[in-house]
Parts: sequence; structure tokens; C-alpha cells
Amino acid sequence: MRKALIVGLNDYPDAPLEGCVNDAYSVSNVLQRNSDGSPNFDVMLITDRCTKGELKRNIKALFEGDNEIALMYFSGHGTVTSTGGYIVTTDYSEEDEGVSMDEILVIANRSKAKNKIIILDCCNSGVFGTPSIQNQSNLTSICDGLTVLTASKEDESAMEFNGSGIFSSLLVEALHGGAADLRGDITPGSVYSYIDRALGAWDQRPVFKTNVSTFTSLRKVVPPIPLDILRKIKEYFPSPEEYFKLDPSFEPTSENPNSDNVEIFGNLQKMVKVGLVVPVDEEHMYYAAMNYKACRLTATGYHYWKLTNANRI
Repeated sequence: MRKALIVGLNDYPDAPLEGCVNDAYSVSNVLQRNSDGSPNFDVMLITDRCTKGELKRNIKALFEGDNEIALMYFSGHGTVTSTGGYIVTTDYSEEDEGVSMDEILVIANRSKAKNKIIILDCCNSGVFGTPSIQNQSNLTSICDGLTVLTASKEDESAMEFNGSGIFSSLLVEALHGGAADLRGDITPGSVYSYIDRALGAWDQRPVFKTNVSTFTSLRKVVPPIPLDILRKIKEYFPSPEEYFKLDPSFEPTSENPNSDNVEIFGNLQKMVKVGLVVPVDEEHMYYAAMNYKACRLTATGYHYWKLTNANRI
């Protein structure tokens, strides 16, 4: 199973934060189904008042069982005290702020889920996964299969724009397809990369911590190039170093186009659009064909050639 606990809490005394509930709804909506409508995560959404005990029980329930993925998203308030980091619940009081980030990490580390993913859009969230002085056990280091993505560093406030968290807005964009690879897969690593690239040099940077050997897919979208065409990359380039020779018969507007070559040329142009192939010694594929030149794989093309060659596409 693929389980997700999505939490958005606004009610924190003396420091209201707008947009957390809306951010949680947005993340919940995009995670529940893949772009083709097929089911994805089984989501529990919490956007009402939530006590420390209630949230802790739900976190424990999330990480129970031999699930494929257990994902926790929290949008709200975070704080750091002398005893470590906390995500703040609506029954907040001084010296009892909410659920300890160390405790969440211990629960996740003990989980039998194959992949554990924790995403935090709150102030001081970067402290998650950094053991406090009081708790230096192995259970407060990131275990195998765990990925953590946070909006801010441990000493920073999470930024907002137009009533929504900047981090969460970019997260939703990434999950809608901005972070998809050419197979239509969106992974935690590609989400981080998308958010990081979208931010300027002076913007607040997200924090990414992981201990995985392979990334799992968080969501699938329609690939930017049909997979049956993507698989032809090995057919057109028997080895990744080879050039594919072109001539005017590949160009449909030439005097003597060849229908088979025109179809191949159309597929190659689709590969050009997604950065897999480039013309050699010409700026455009049209001139490469008309001037008897060639095309070749890019570094990205070489990567997908290897995936195709290994029967992974």
C-alpha cells in the first residue's frame, strides 16, 4: 500500500499562519491519483484542530505495516527549543509545544515500510534528522529507505507568498508534472531538484536528506514523449556513440521524401524536443537532413539509451 498522512494546521496561538490548510488540500488532491486518474496514495487529511496526542497516534498509524510507501506532509508551525525541534499542534503550551521531530524520526526509523518520506513546510524544519544533544542514539539518524524534504534550514522561518507557502506551492507544481522524468515518474529527488531550480540565489533553500539506494515514484504523469518512441532510441542508435546519418529523404518537404524515413525523422524530432538528440554541425534538424548531416545523442540521451538497453523502459 501507499499511505499518506497530510496535515495542515493554522490554529497556533499568537502566531497565525495563513494558507496551511489550503496547502494541505492541494498536496492531498494531487497525491491521491496519478494524472491518468488511476489511484495513487491512500490519504488521511487533517486540517482541523489536532492535539499532540491525536497527531502522534496518526503518525504511528501511518508508519505501521509493510507498506510500499509511508509519506507524511506537514504544513504549519515549527519551533526549536533547548530540547530539539517540534511541529506545533493546536493544544500548544509553553514547554509542551507539540510533537518532537526526534520522536517522529524514531517512529519512521522503526517502520517496516519500504520507503519512508517526510515533507515539512514549517519554520525550523531543517532541524529534522539532526539529533539533539539530549538524544544522540542511532534511532535519530536517518535509516535506510528514509527521505526528508524540508522548506527551511533549522534556523529559518518558512516563507509565504500570497497566502501560501512558497515551498508547498512549488511542491504541488512538481507533483503535477514539473518534476517528471521522460518516463512520467516523479521522485523525491526530482521534486527537490525542481524546487531548488525554481528558487533564486537569494531565496530560501529547501533541505534534502536521504538514505536510499534508489528513488521511488511518488506520482506518475503522462510522459512528455510516448514510451514506444522513447524505446526506439536503441533502434536508431545501436551504440550510444554512433551518429544517425540523415539526407533529404527524411524531410517531408523535400523533393523526394521517403515515407519510412519521414516517420523516423518525426520520432527523432520528438527526441530533440526533450533533449535526447541534437543535430550535428547544424542548428536545426531540417538543415541536418537537407545538407546530408547527422544527429547524435546528448548526455541525457545516453542515460535513456542505457535504461532502454537494460530493459528498464
